Amino acid sequence: MLTPLQAIKKKRAEAVNRIVSKGYLSTKRVYVGMATCEIAAGSKEVMDVFRQAIANGLTDVYLSQKGCAGRCNLEPTVEVVEEGKIPVKYGRVTPQRARDIVERHLKKGEIIAEWVI
Repeated sequence: MLTPLQAIKKKRAEAVNRIVSKGYLSTKRVYVGMATCEIAAGSKEVMDVFRQAIANGLTDVYLSQKGCAGRCNLEPTVEVVEEGKIPVKYGRVTPQRARDIVERHLKKGEIIAEWVI
């Protein structure tokens, strides 16, 4: 049987592990537009590219979805937010562009200017 202090320490360790494993403390954040119109434009496939990259070892990245940005003509959209930098929003992101964003922006720090909106 755990003492009350041991139980609290165990709960705290579990909470910290959850926070870290979900990427909440990451210095890079990727938000994929997942409103109905963006899903119709292909954002599920784009989200899958980022999920797969993380599953394959891309680290220090928190992945989440965002709602409607009101820019249907530029969908799917992806926003990359890095600690200490201006957020970058990409438009008309295809699965191939998502792979390029992973390789060039997230891994190498290169902003792909021609896709920025």
